[in-house]
Amino acid sequence: MKLVVGIVRPERLEAVKEALGEAQVFRLTVSDVQGFAQSADGEAGGAAAPSRAAAAYAGAQAAPRLVRKVKLEIAVNEAFVEPTVRAIARAAKLDGGRPGDGKVVVLPLEECVRIRTGERGPEAI
Repeated sequence: MKLVVGIVRPERLEAVKEALGEAQVFRLTVSDVQGFAQSADGEAGGAAAPSRAAAAYAGAQAAPRLVRKVKLEIAVNEAFVEPTVRAIARAAKLDGGRPGDGKVVVLPLEECVRIRTGERGPEAI
């Protein structure tokens, strides 16, 4: 069992949900989150941040500008890990790929319990 976590642009959420449906992945949790990262050109705050953001943050003069994202959390059995990762990565990518398109991470999932039935492990997913 694995926990697949995707962080994507909010405007790509519907496309990602559609791609997950095509991969037969229907159970997911979606949260609105905010994040701060370094863009491809080395500038802190992403492509939309002003050029002084890195220096201001490093000097503790001002907090970095947070960017709104959507976080998807999906518990899957082993057979669904790669289809889930591919679906998120394919659907979240804008115009061939741009900084800020997001990330997908896969974490080990030790246990899963379905509260209603008490099922545990892969059957609970």
